[in-house]
Amino acid sequence: MRGRRPFLDQRRPSFKRRWQQRPWWVRLALSLLLALACVLLLAVLLGSPDPGASPSTPTASSGSEATSSPLLRQRSYLEGITDALNMTDEMLNARSFSRQLMDQIYLAKTYVVVAKEANNLQFAAELSAQVRQAQSILAHAAAHGSMVMEQEAENAIRDMSVLLFQAQQLRYDSGITIMKLKGQIQTLEEKSKAEAEKSTKYGQIAAEELPKGLYCLGVRLTMEWFKSSELQRKFSDRSPAVQINLRDNSLNHFCVFSDNILAVSVVVNSTAINSKHPEKIVFHLVTDELNYAPMKAWFAMNDYRGVTVEIQKVEDFTWLNASYVPVLKQLQNAATQKFYFSGSGNRGTPIKFRNPKYLSMLNHLRFYIPEIYPELQKVVFLDDDIVVQKDLSELFTISLNGNVMGAVETCMETFHRFHKYLNHSHPLIRAHFDPDACGWAFGMNVLDLIEWRNKNVTGIYHYWQERNADHTLWKLGSLPPGLLAFYGLVEALDPKWHVLGLGYTTVDPATIKEGAVLHYNGNMKPWLKIGMDKYKSFWDSYVDYSHPLIQQCFMR
Repeated sequence: MRGRRPFLDQRRPSFKRRWQQRPWWVRLALSLLLALACVLLLAVLLGSPDPGASPSTPTASSGSEATSSPLLRQRSYLEGITDALNMTDEMLNARSFSRQLMDQIYLAKTYVVVAKEANNLQFAAELSAQVRQAQSILAHAAAHGSMVMEQEAENAIRDMSVLLFQAQQLRYDSGITIMKLKGQIQTLEEKSKAEAEKSTKYGQIAAEELPKGLYCLGVRLTMEWFKSSELQRKFSDRSPAVQINLRDNSLNHFCVFSDNILAVSVVVNSTAINSKHPEKIVFHLVTDELNYAPMKAWFAMNDYRGVTVEIQKVEDFTWLNASYVPVLKQLQNAATQKFYFSGSGNRGTPIKFRNPKYLSMLNHLRFYIPEIYPELQKVVFLDDDIVVQKDLSELFTISLNGNVMGAVETCMETFHRFHKYLNHSHPLIRAHFDPDACGWAFGMNVLDLIEWRNKNVTGIYHYWQERNADHTLWKLGSLPPGLLAFYGLVEALDPKWHVLGLGYTTVDPATIKEGAVLHYNGNMKPWLKIGMDKYKSFWDSYVDYSHPLIQQCFMR
């Protein structure tokens, strides 16, 4: 193959401009000659014998061969050429015209972007036209399985070279181009970050707001409770058998701390429906003063296959005071109140960490379970944003091997290791904890309360909470102090017991099917409009939408 001839440095007029400058009769004559040449070429191609046929084979040996289409024979001929030509080798050969065209196309496309940014639209259009010309040459060669020849590419390469030279004269050199592209990328990244922050902010706001339906349900249940002496008597006159069940360690005890009546009802209902022996289940519910009456009204109205339900309010635990509980003591600090409740704190801190729910005692009550239930030995703690779809009685027979808690680990990814939740630049954290230690999930936890008391886990929790008064060890929340308090005291459970992520990510359907507990951790709770539609059905199936109060408050 001959080498390329040197190209002219001066710019030639574009083909379109030269064509328009010719007289009309010359353009007409050239068009007719070109059409005639195309007809003659087509006739030659259609009349060519099939190169793949054997010379000794008669052309009309059979009816099917006699009537076979010349276009079919032509296609097989092109396929043979394509098989013989190695396009990879052609593109890797620096002296091939295909490679030269491709290199020019890549560079020209970059200059098109830069020219548009500089508002040089005429030059960008000429570059784009030349790119299309080069692409058509490559497409024609690929369709025929042949190499790009010099006579085909010479004009295209020369014209493109002139334009690329002009781009350099316009200071569209590679350095400036790279800098401009970096600037564009940085601008796009900043816009993307800003939009992501907006999405997080509005998602957080939506997650914190009380939906109208839940508010309506609470109000109507409160009215029912105070106007119905029968409902009040049903809860106040508990039979001796019920009182015994609340302390019977041969039964399966679950605890849930929540102010969401509908969510708690789903937890209780799904556990009861999927249990082989619901009469052996005891649910210990703790809520706040505002939701105490409506919570009692709901569970007085509804029976869940014989499940025993106890309801308490956190305000009745007089031992939960600022002198004993570090979180309550920190809440008395004016700066803390201003930061987390007025929203005027450090704007550099993500909004999710300024959420007052992290200071709620219902959130931190999980660290006081042995004191709330002093007569119990084993309890399964459940969050209110879960759905149970398997029998959980086996959890009470699992050996924790001397550990305090059974939990599903979340260290499959680096995101869920200790260094993600804790400030390992702090010397106190760095000295005591492995940054790559596995994290684990709150939401479905088996708790051995005997070992808890023996190892004084609540005291360990207090120790770390007091040292985090300035929030330098971790941001607010219950998981980071939980990781510290239960460090070295967690028995890993089979992941099937607790499937995470239904409130913020995509979960494998097979994993969901096998899961015993589905957890909607994240902002997109199933009772919110921002909940993920593909996972709402698992939760909806345990809501009694035929209930009159549900129908009044939740129009479906």
